[in-house]
Formats: sequence, C-alpha cells, structure tokens
Amino acid sequence: MNRITRNIFFLSGLLISSIGFSQEISKDRIKKDITYLASDKLNGRGTGSKGEALAAKYIAKEFKKIGLKPKGTDGYFFPFTFNHKVDPKDSASPMEARHGKDVVGFLDNGAEYTIVIGAHYDHLGLGHDHNSLDPNPEGKIHNGADDNASGTSGVMELARYYAGNKEKEKYNFLFICFSGEELGLYGSKKFCESPTIDLTKVNYMINLDMIGRFNDSTKALVVYGVGTAPNWVPIMDQMRTIFHVKKDSAGIGPSDQTSFYLKNIPVLFFTTGQHSDYHKPSDDVEKINLDGEKMVLEYVINIEIATEKLEKLQYLTTKNPDSGTHVYKVKMGLMPDYTYEGKGMRVDGVTDGKPAQAAGVKQGDILLQVGETPVNSVMDYMKSLGTFKVGDSTTIKVKRGDQELTLKVTF
Repeated sequence: MNRITRNIFFLSGLLISSIGFSQEISKDRIKKDITYLASDKLNGRGTGSKGEALAAKYIAKEFKKIGLKPKGTDGYFFPFTFNHKVDPKDSASPMEARHGKDVVGFLDNGAEYTIVIGAHYDHLGLGHDHNSLDPNPEGKIHNGADDNASGTSGVMELARYYAGNKEKEKYNFLFICFSGEELGLYGSKKFCESPTIDLTKVNYMINLDMIGRFNDSTKALVVYGVGTAPNWVPIMDQMRTIFHVKKDSAGIGPSDQTSFYLKNIPVLFFTTGQHSDYHKPSDDVEKINLDGEKMVLEYVINIEIATEKLEKLQYLTTKNPDSGTHVYKVKMGLMPDYTYEGKGMRVDGVTDGKPAQAAGVKQGDILLQVGETPVNSVMDYMKSLGTFKVGDSTTIKVKRGDQELTLKVTF
C-alpha cells in the first residue's frame, strides 16, 4: 500500500502500521523539548516575560533547523500588543498593555491549500495573573509541562516529521506556536486578524493543547471540533485505535482553534484532558506520558493522511457550547474530569482550602447533585453554582465507589 492508503492499527498499547510511517515520531526529541520549555530557567513562560522570550527563541531555532520558512512579520516571530485587565476577576481592574510573540514557520510543498498545526507555548509564569489554581500562587514557578509544553513539542515534532518526508504531502503546512493563550487566546486572535497567509486557502486547523497526560487505564482522548467538517466523524470512526475517543462537535472552545473556526475554517482540537495539576506549579515534566504523546501525534498524522484522499474540506457551523455567562458568586473548588462519560461529573481534583475540600469531597468522587440541581454534566455543575452566594450552605450528593454520600458544603 502507498503512504496515502495505509491504515494505522493499535494493539496492546503499541502502534503498528502495515508499512510504518516514513519518518519516526521520537519520544527522545519530545522529552528534550518539554524538558527545556518546562524548566525553571524559563520561569513558567508568562506572556511577555523573559522566560517566554527564551522559549520563543528556542522554537524559532528549531524551526530553522528543521528547514521551515519564516512566516511571521519579523522573521519567525509575529509580535503583537494587547490590552488586558490587571485582575480579570475584578470588574473595576485597570487595563495594562501586554506584549506577546507568536512563532510561525511554513513548509512549502507547492500545494494550493495549507494545513495549520498550532499550540500555545505560554503558561502562567510566576502566578501573578490571577489564573493559577494554587491557593498561594504568587512567586511560584508554574512550569506548564503538559499545559502546554506538551502541545508545543508536538508541533515541533510534527514539523520535523513532515519536513523529513521524501514524498511531499498534498498540502503545505503552517506551524504556529501561540503566545497569550492563557490570558484570552490573544496570539491566535491577532494572527487571524492579520494573517501572513491567505486564510481562504487553509484546508483546516489542528490544535494541540495538553496532550501529555494520556491515562493508560482510561485511554481517553478528547477531540473537539468534529462537527466543523462533514468528514471528521467518518474518518475517526473508520480508524482502529487504542484510544477511547470522546468527540465534541463544537468549533468554539477554550483554546486557539476557536480563532480559526471563527474565520470559517474547519478545526480539530486534541487533548488528553485536564488533571489535578492543571494550572498549578506541580505540572512538571516527570509526569508526562511520552508513549501516550507519541501515539497522539501518530493519530493526528493518520487523520491527515485520510484527508489527502479528499477535496478541500467543507466548513460547517456548529452549535456553540454554553457561553458561560452565568454569574458565579461562589466557587466549590472542583476540577472536572472532562473525559468522563458516565452519569454525573467525575472529580479529577479538589482545590486546597475551598468549600469542596472542607465538605470532604475527594478526587475520584462522582458529583450527582448540588442542592436541588441534578448534575448530569460539567455544565449542569457550573449552572448550579449560579444559584448560590457567599455564606450559603447546601447539600451535595456524591458517589464514592459503591456508596452514595450526602455532604454539607458551605460557600
């Protein structure tokens, strides 16, 4: 079979293909990239920080070494400025000018259409931007190994893969590492407002965000955006894979694919899901599942191979998820497991010092009810919080193993 028609098969956790990929996805290179990007030297890669500048320089150096053409507005760099609230949680907070810098490289295969592959490389820095889930974040290095050194390393590794192929793909590739995602998708928004390529010639966009914590037990992989083109679901359903793929149709979501979807471009967003180290200083490189990330990247390649047999993908609009405009006066301090598909909401983490911890909620519990509101999804949980104010007390129902418990929580 030729490169376009081969299929990939997973067996007992190992990737097996009928003839193998023309290039190898390297766990060693992935580890090297994540280890540097998530090192204390970079101080958490906060947007506009010296650490983020070091990360940008590293990515640009790798893009050059790979042989990508510079496709920013300043060589490989796409600098931008934006206004951001000093404290986004305070409606009266003053605005301040912030600076970011995307890193952009182009693989020109002489094709009519281009695939964009992106990931954000910024993170929370030293915890000064009011977006950490650590109870006392100030001054602590948030290394962001999974969020999103894992996705950034994935972009670089896919760039190496495609640039190393002797047989050119049907498409060109634009590889982008975005700044400012953690503060509001600023890097991808700014690029899409003033792109350095013709966005009407983009076939689709692939976004990699937190792909480094594959769970060998649940085998969960979440893919958002499957409703943005009619081909995505059939392609995935025809693939045999070790992954338990949870599909979400929405093009709009909490990462950079949103900016491209809003420009009428089909998108897919891959993630192995959130975890108890999300937005905490404990998101470190030793917790990365390198075998899992390698398999995610090979899965992405296999999807791209399937699209080479097709014409340019048709863009479809999708029903937007709940916009989250509910007013939340309270927080419970729970981290949902977004890969869970059973009844209720599985708790993936409990924040220290918050009401849920005081009530006795534990990681792994399944939240079934908050007050009078049944919880059948993460959105049900979020909506339930809008009915309470600080000082209120209520009961919650959780399932722990075979037991169903009623706990009292005070906000």
